[in-house]
Amino acid sequence: VQLVESGGGLVQAGGSLRLSCTASGIIFSIYHMGWYRQAPGNQREFVAAITSAGITNYQGSVKGRFTISRDNAKNTVYLQMNSLQPEDTAVYYCNANKIGQSYWGQGTQVTVSS
Repeated sequence: VQLVESGGGLVQAGGSLRLSCTASGIIFSIYHMGWYRQAPGNQREFVAAITSAGITNYQGSVKGRFTISRDNAKNTVYLQMNSLQPEDTAVYYCNANKIGQSYWGQGTQVTVSS
């Protein structure tokens, strides 16, 4: 199983980025997919998730700014991030999970400058 994130980078406050996570080795469509992030010195925290049925859920601080979506034909989950703020700076991780199984990507760095 492999989850490969891409799309991170350096952006100014107020800017946008789109993260992608492509999965292989799993039946992507039956997995719930999520994005988490970890800033230096902090614990990994939930950002957004989308179920296999397409139901979405967001952490409160990103609601209205971030949008999670999935393309089952491409085995890919996306995180569109708008109105980025310096506090969004972190390594962003992709997660695939279903009952009894959970997989993580290697992470992609997002840095927002003020």
